[in-house]
Amino acid sequence: MKCSFTGLTDPGLVRTVNQDYYYIDPDGRFFIVADGMGGHAGGQEASQIATATIQAHLERDWQSSIVSEQLLKQALHEANQAILQDQKSHPERADMGTTAVVVMFRQGFYWFAHIGDSRLYRLRHLKLEQITDDHTWVARAMKAGDLTPEQARSHPWRHVLSQCLGRKDLQQIDVQPMDLQSGDRLLLCSDGLTEELSDTAIASHLQPNFVGEEAAASLIAAAKDKGGRDNITVVIVEIDEIDDEELKNS
Repeated sequence: MKCSFTGLTDPGLVRTVNQDYYYIDPDGRFFIVADGMGGHAGGQEASQIATATIQAHLERDWQSSIVSEQLLKQALHEANQAILQDQKSHPERADMGTTAVVVMFRQGFYWFAHIGDSRLYRLRHLKLEQITDDHTWVARAMKAGDLTPEQARSHPWRHVLSQCLGRKDLQQIDVQPMDLQSGDRLLLCSDGLTEELSDTAIASHLQPNFVGEEAAASLIAAAKDKGGRDNITVVIVEIDEIDDEELKNS
């Protein structure tokens, strides 16, 4: 598979500290976005610990016989334990935690894992689809039919997470295979983007007339134009070509 990729992060217009963190593997094998919480030092530390731990775990065991689904789960569980250990060593950061969304291309298959409300989108044939489901109280209420999407966007509990890294009671991590085609675009982002922009607005900045870093910069600028109340992070992966063998495996 051939792909091109770019990432940008911005503190936004209100926050003085950027608690988001992202990593792009130079070889395009995996991509990570994390959005920390728990005070200035805590949130920033949590997102960096999670990203560094996931990166190190994937790099260490990339060539192993561990199946990809299990590899991703292990990486996020290890990140959770690393944050818990830091909490123990630094009681002042006891409330810190982080979201995480990870995309991985390995052995001809495509996987994603996520926890929290950082999202993964796929743009295909000009249509944007949210691939991940937010781990939030509001998302559960919407699924149960207790809230409409319009009510959810302004609900005071919309930022309350049902899961995140940095918790002893961490539930099963969501890891799933993903279908990809040549020409697809993937967007990994923190909620600083989705809090300000609708899916329709996001799609307009991922169209073919926006390429690479231009698309990332355009998304961040649009979110800041709408208020930029949180840190904003975007990673864009453009699927340029998938070979025949990969198509058999997808």
